[in-house]
Parts: sequence; C-alpha cells; structure tokens
Amino acid sequence: MESRMLKPNELCDASIGAGCNKAKLTVLQTVVLGIMAGMFIALGGAASAVASHSIADAGLAKFVSGAIFPTGLMLVVICGAELFTGNALMIVPLMDKKINIKDIIRNWIIVYFANFIGSVLIAFLVFKAGVFGMSAGKLGGVVIKVASTKASLPFWTAFSSAILCNLLVCLAVWGISAAKDVAGKVAIAWFPIMVFVVCGFEHCVANMYFLTAGMFAKSNPAFVQASGLSPEKIINGAGIINNLIPVTLGNIVGGALLVGFTYYVAYKYNPSTAKESATSVEGLKAN
Repeated sequence: MESRMLKPNELCDASIGAGCNKAKLTVLQTVVLGIMAGMFIALGGAASAVASHSIADAGLAKFVSGAIFPTGLMLVVICGAELFTGNALMIVPLMDKKINIKDIIRNWIIVYFANFIGSVLIAFLVFKAGVFGMSAGKLGGVVIKVASTKASLPFWTAFSSAILCNLLVCLAVWGISAAKDVAGKVAIAWFPIMVFVVCGFEHCVANMYFLTAGMFAKSNPAFVQASGLSPEKIINGAGIINNLIPVTLGNIVGGALLVGFTYYVAYKYNPSTAKESATSVEGLKAN
C-alpha cells in the first residue's frame, strides 16, 4: 500500500526539486507569482484583523487571528505562488550544488519586491473598500496601532522575533511537501502559522501589508483618533524601513539556517564524500 505522506528523509529531496524549479522560472513568471503571494498573505492579514479587532480578551483575539491568517500560506502552496520567506529553503538545493548563489539572489530579490507590490495593492484596495471603517473606525485605529508598534520595535527584538517566525513558516512549507492531498497540506500549514501569529512573531511579507495599511489608514483623522496615539508615535516611511530590514534578515536566518541548512546536514550531508571532493579539487589545482 502506497504511503499517504513522504518520510522525513524524503522531504529534503522534495525541497531540492522545488528549489530547482524556482530557479528555472522566468523573470515574468517570478514577478507574477511573487505579486500573487504578496496578495495572498495580505488577504490573510486583513481577514485576521477584521475577525479579531473587536475581541476584548487578548488571548482569544490572538487565537482567532491565528486561526484565520494561515489562509494566506495555504493559497500560496496550493494555488501556486512565490513567497520570499518560504524561498529561504532554496539554500537546500544550493548546498546540494543543484543551483548556484546567483540563482538564489536573483529569485530572492525579484520575489521580495514582487511580494511588496502585491501586499501594498491589497492594503490600498482594503482601505478604499472601506474595511477599516468597521466598528465606527475602531478597526482603522487598530491597523494604525499595529503598524506603529511594529515600526518602533528595536532592531534586535525585530530580528529575533523574525528568526522564530520563519523557523515556523519554513517548517510549515517543509512539512507541506509530506502531504499528498489538499486536506493534509491544509492541516500541516495551519498549526505552525497559527503558532507564529499567536506568539506575535515578525514576518516580512505580512508586515509589508500591516505597515502600508497603517500608512493608508493614518490619512483618515477618525482612524488616527481611534488609535489613541500621539502624532510622534504614528508610523511613517522611516518606520517601515526600520522594521523590514531586521525582519527580513531574521526571516532569512530562521528559514535558511535553522530549517534548510539543518535538515540538509541531517539527511543529505556526507562528511566523507565532502572530504573526497575537497581532496580531488586540491589535486586538480596542484596539477
């Protein structure tokens, strides 16, 4: 009887294959799929805020938000899209010498900015659709407060939180490859993403939405008043950069090193083979 899921040692090969396919995408494909991923994550963020903003109990609000937000990653992996944080796992085919560093840098740069475009597009449309006016503008105030809080995080706080975030996101992406049906992929995606949202960890693509949504929301005086923040504490353009730099770096560390690198070493790395290869290279140089 055929197994309904891949074994842990088989997931590394699946990640290598997925990373190689990503490296083969054209620029147009990468841009389009990157925009779609940004939109999917932003929609998950928007829906989670709508569902949780009026819940008084903080723990319950976080749980409700965490229960809805994973929709974004589910759409990414099932419908197909290019997400920067998940693509941190391209470190695996790099270590296996199936792609080179230029392939990764090319993919990461294009996908990152495409994700940003998709996220901002949804933030703008949600703002224009009047969603932030829910509960007499309370949601708009919450959007500003969330964005302003993220923008004011100290570098090392944002960086550490981002490592933990993409550890969970990439574990979800890694585990999703194990499932051979949609129900299994949904189940595997839901739990790790819920954990990162409930804990309040920092995700650079989600923050592309939350931060720019806050910028749009602050253009409405009623939302600013509902936020209860003084003008100097409200998010600005510099705050977006202040957040995205450490969060992006932390996400790379959490996904590429703590998940991709670790699992490659556990299941694929052969010290004796690596030593033989190094010896052969040295011999060729000597000749």
